[in-house]
This record gives sequence, structure tokens and C-alpha cells, in this order.
Amino acid sequence: MEIFERVEQVDFEKSNGLVPAIVQDYETKEVLMLAYMSKESLKNTLEGDTTWFYSRSRKELWNKGATSGHFQYVKDIKIDCDNDTILLLVKQAGAACHTGNKTCFYRDL
Repeated sequence: MEIFERVEQVDFEKSNGLVPAIVQDYETKEVLMLAYMSKESLKNTLEGDTTWFYSRSRKELWNKGATSGHFQYVKDIKIDCDNDTILLLVKQAGAACHTGNKTCFYRDL
């Protein structure tokens, strides 16, 4: 399936152009982070081998790891039953969290 066809499978209209993207370690299945993807960030991810997201605060695309060196190498991409959430299975280089923790989910509530 071509990249355009894969991107068009995702229902970006449901949530104003962005969909949640859950990032999970492909070996341990540990949830590393949650981010948001636009059509363009998904396209960039599919064209390369690392994750791209859309920063809602900066209102721009970002390649995870471009600044920190903690890239996420994509091993597989899944979509949920409603076509509005993406699951990325990755090999994480370094920390996933901007705080330096392995995962963003390191605190108890």
C-alpha cells in the first residue's frame, strides 16, 4: 500500500486534524509516550524510519530525537478500530521523555 493510501486510512477530521499517537517499545511493550500526529507528520514517519509528531504548543512538526538524539526507530504502525488513534511500535534510543526518564509514564497518580 502506498504512503498516500496509508495516510488516508486515518480519520483526522474527527479531531480537528490531529490524532493521538501512542508510542510503545516494540520489545517490552512498555508505553513510552503519547503525542499527536497530523497528516504531514504521519507521512514523514512513513517515509523515513523515525517518528514525527505535531507539537500543539509550538504549532509545528517535530522529529522526535532531532534535538536530544533520542530517536524512535519505527518497527511497526497500527491503527485502532475507529481509524482515529495510531500505535507506533519503536526501538527507543535513550529516553522517551523530555525529563530524561525512559517513559513519560513514570509517576503514580
